[in-house]
Amino acid sequence: MEQEIQKELETITRLTNLVIDFFVNYSFHVIGAIIIFIIGLIVARWISKLVLKICEKHSVDVTLALFIASTTKFLIIAMVLVICLGKFGISVAPFVAAIGAISLSAGLALQGVFSNYGAGFTIILTRPFVVGNTIDVNGVSGIVKEIKLAYTVLSNEDGEMITIPNKHIVGEVIVNSFEHKVVEASVGISYSSHPEEAIKVIADVLHEFNEVTSSPAPQIGIEAFADSSVNIAYRYWVPTECYFEVQYQVNLAVFNALNKASIDIPFPQREVLLKQA
Repeated sequence: MEQEIQKELETITRLTNLVIDFFVNYSFHVIGAIIIFIIGLIVARWISKLVLKICEKHSVDVTLALFIASTTKFLIIAMVLVICLGKFGISVAPFVAAIGAISLSAGLALQGVFSNYGAGFTIILTRPFVVGNTIDVNGVSGIVKEIKLAYTVLSNEDGEMITIPNKHIVGEVIVNSFEHKVVEASVGISYSSHPEEAIKVIADVLHEFNEVTSSPAPQIGIEAFADSSVNIAYRYWVPTECYFEVQYQVNLAVFNALNKASIDIPFPQREVLLKQA
């Protein structure tokens, strides 16, 4: 029993001596590392806020500004940790190598995700479109509702939300019609009618719709001389949110107005002559 107690006392004594030796030899290193780490956190937070203010002053996109600020803060904290580890004589070379290997593997596995983020940076920096614009890309059309680093969200008149990965936007042909979209239509009138009168009737109809913009103004004129009619084309711009609604209403109003003005809308006709043998 006494031997066991003696062994326990010796163990406690060795542990106590080890702790004392550690604090005697490394106390200043520990205190220095703690102080450096605290100062590093304060500096990282201050520089992060400073970077964010500079970005806001130069009207940098909010998403990009927050990313730059957080990345700056992370890099400063990482450098401070390296300095703190050096205070204890710990070599950071193996850690750097391990992080590099892990980063390479993660980069290969997440190549598609990173390409979306890279494309998002390009969109935010070059600003080919902004929130509220109407764009047409890769056969998809809609109003830009949100621009993220990884994807862009569009909405259409049907209330559908369309999410497009940014890598499918950068490098493609983008048609940006801003807040409005052009409507193109045509109607045929008979050769016995007066084109000037038909053009005036269509112009009056478009003028009655508040949704039709005055700048740019509607464009109306003779499009082609077809076999059975003179085709009058008209183009006008409307807000994207009500594109189809206004188009259908304008078409009906044009049809009724032409009939009221006694302007014929012909249809193809064919004459058949029968000859006796």
